[in-house]
Amino acid sequence: PVSPQYLQDMISWSAIGARTTESQTHREMASGLSSAVGFKNGTDGGLEVAINALQSVSAPHRFLGINHEGAVSVIHTRGNRHAHMVLRGGGGSTNYDSVNVSVCEQQLLKAGIPANIMIDCSHANSNKDHNLQPLVMKNVGNQIIDGNNSIIGLMVESNINAGNQSIPEDRSKIEYGVS
Repeated sequence: PVSPQYLQDMISWSAIGARTTESQTHREMASGLSSAVGFKNGTDGGLEVAINALQSVSAPHRFLGINHEGAVSVIHTRGNRHAHMVLRGGGGSTNYDSVNVSVCEQQLLKAGIPANIMIDCSHANSNKDHNLQPLVMKNVGNQIIDGNNSIIGLMVESNINAGNQSIPEDRSKIEYGVS
């Protein structure tokens, strides 16, 4: 997380994963990004960690990093006003439905954060089954059609081939196109 601003002219959107949302280093870095950045809710499904991250990232920070010229320096950020929530589900439950989206909107507004929400159609929201992503997309699309203005986008996982794999000792056994 020390060099992202150096590369920002090539990046239009960034995501901070559920396991990294609590990282102060990532929050500081995201506060200086020129691009929009989404923070995922916790793996337990809770919103508090991401809401805390969004409050942090909207504020100015100072940290050691790499500047636009590629030199190590103290970076001064203004805060990222394009940070938003990414709902991924968690704790064995989904959180893309209208009730959970409404709860998220209310908690964001109570914390003084704009209710800008992206829905992750994968992860716990699809029970890690890529075949269920279209059902999530349809539900979210219907919420938008019904007038929800807080949903700003969808995150969809796509690979050439279905499934996932561990990295084997013999790298020649890695299957092409599988996550």
